[in-house]
Amino acid sequence: MSPTAVIILVLVVLIVAGVIAYSVRSGRRKRLQKTFGPEYDRVVGDAGSRSAGEQELLDREKRHAELELKPLSAESKARYSVAWEEVQIQFVDAPEEAVSTADELVTRLIAERGYPTGDYDDQLATLSVRHAKTLEHYRDAHAISERSKAGNADTEDLRQALVHYRALFADLLGENPVRTEGAVAPDSEPKVPSQTINNHDNDVADTRPDAASR
Repeated sequence: MSPTAVIILVLVVLIVAGVIAYSVRSGRRKRLQKTFGPEYDRVVGDAGSRSAGEQELLDREKRHAELELKPLSAESKARYSVAWEEVQIQFVDAPEEAVSTADELVTRLIAERGYPTGDYDDQLATLSVRHAKTLEHYRDAHAISERSKAGNADTEDLRQALVHYRALFADLLGENPVRTEGAVAPDSEPKVPSQTINNHDNDVADTRPDAASR
């Protein structure tokens, strides 16, 4: 084979390898974007580079695969639905306590499903693999809950927190104790005055952080 032919062959191999590598990266990127939704952009932005962000998301998937996630029994689902109704009723007279109870209830549900609950950042990372669409709701609810503990949240903030908490709650529960994806269970309407929560039922299905404030 002549030197020219060798050079051409090497170039062809390099081009094919480059095309394959690009296709693999592009396919992986599309898959990660589909899996994580807006969380993809957040992680990539925080990581400072696309490759570092995507590696973080791949690591999340790996850690998630090691979890022993458990489906809820019908009895557990019914119990959690009743508990959430009680939280909504509690909000009428004690909004701060209701938000605190909601946080505890969501944390208990996260644990029963098999997710880690010891560290908040770990919770977010593992939940993002299968519950990315409601993750921003959880962030907002948690932030308001922390402000409430410091005495820096008013009633409107607390109402927003409960709306955010129940978005993740319904997602984890896998049923509709509240409105999700445009569907409403018969008992989904919160039993509180209209000026508190149920004006925002339609916002739960929207995953954008500002959805509940419109």
